[in-house]
This record gives sequence, C-alpha cells and structure tokens, in this order.
Amino acid sequence: MTHDDLSRAVRDLVRGLDRATLATALPPPAGPWPYASLVLVAADHDLSPILLLSELAEHTRAIAGESRVSLLFDGTAGLDQPLTGARATLVGRAARTADPRLARRFLARHPDAEIYAGFKDFSFYRVAVERAHLVAGFGKIRWLAAAELGVPAAEGLADAEAEIVDHMNHDHADVLQLYAGKMLGLADEGWRMTGIDAEGLDLRRRGQVARLLFETPLRAAAEARKTLVALAVKARAAAAAA
Repeated sequence: MTHDDLSRAVRDLVRGLDRATLATALPPPAGPWPYASLVLVAADHDLSPILLLSELAEHTRAIAGESRVSLLFDGTAGLDQPLTGARATLVGRAARTADPRLARRFLARHPDAEIYAGFKDFSFYRVAVERAHLVAGFGKIRWLAAAELGVPAAEGLADAEAEIVDHMNHDHADVLQLYAGKMLGLADEGWRMTGIDAEGLDLRRRGQVARLLFETPLRAAAEARKTLVALAVKARAAAAAA
C-alpha cells in the first residue's frame, strides 16, 4: 500500500464507523489500569473524534485524571477471518468541548443521543489526534503522525454543513434514497443525510450508517451543490437503467 492508500484507509475507517472502543487509564483505587469501553463516535471535518460521555462513566472519570486516550475503529465485522481486515487506532488527548457545531455533528449522526445531551451530567468531548496506527491485514501495518493523515479541507464547509444537510433531508429526500439504493447497493428507503465533508457524505437509516465517497474531494463549500447534483444525475441514470 502506498502512503496515500494508508492514510485514506484510516480516514475511511474513522468516518465510516459510528462506534469505537475507547481506551483510558483508570485512576486509583481501581488503577492505574487500562480500561476499554464501547462509545458512540462522530468525526469532525479534521478527523477529530467527537464523543458524548456521562460524568458518571468510568472512562470519563479516567479522562479527568489522564487526558491521553486511544480509540479503536474496527472494520472487520462480518469477515470470516477478522485478523485479515482493517482496523485503526487513533491516539490523542480528550478534552471537554462546548462547541455547538461539534454537538450538532455528533447528534446528526446519533439522533437518539439527543435526550442525553440535555442532561447536566453529560458533556461532549473532542479528541485531538496525535498519531494513528493502521493494521490493514497481515504485513500491512503502519504508524502515521496526525500530519500524515492527509485530511483534505474544504473552505467554509464546516460552517455550511448544517444548512446543506437540512436542505437535502427536507427538499431532496428522494435523492438520498437513490444514493443509498443505486450507488451503494443498500435498501432504498428511510435514509437521512447526517453530514458532509470534503471527501464524502454520511447517511443513516435507523441503526445503520453508510458513506458515499466523492470522486474528487471538495475544495470549498461552494462546490458541494455541483457535486451533489452530479451524484443525483448518476443515481437517476442507474435507476432508469435498472
């Protein structure tokens, strides 16, 4: 695998999964001891994981004493031989955040979590990634620094995202079903758009998530409409040919 292939594999895993295993360090008296737990996750435009954690949870208490964490994104589900599949561990530091944009991005991906977001003992956390460890199968193993992950940036897209997502869900819901059904080969009903970044768009249907990649990364928010329209034309053509 080339360096670009490796960094792309990490990005695809992190953006394509909606849950991860969070590793923290339990403080005394239970620790010091490694502690792993299942968490729901969303990724910001710069690939920083976003978490919603209860202050009563063991991992949150651990973060209060030691901000260094790891998150394992496991892409091996369904494989007969899981160790041949791809997984990536992000290593970084977790910090509480009150940024409403990060909260919106997380809750768009996990709408059922909105009830907890209003509780006083729940807070959002952002993980500032320092390194990533990719295992893409036997012999395909590499450490990558955060700067090597090659996350493309699209000017103004983070600020425009909520409006774009709302517009697609309310005015072009039929197109979203075509994206899922004709371009991703999934069930063609019940899908909602939850996010858009430079490399693709995210969809959700009840407990299922899906991701549609763009052929060319967006360079600015202004390019989003043209790209989404082109995908719609392609999806409609596939539907007509079926």
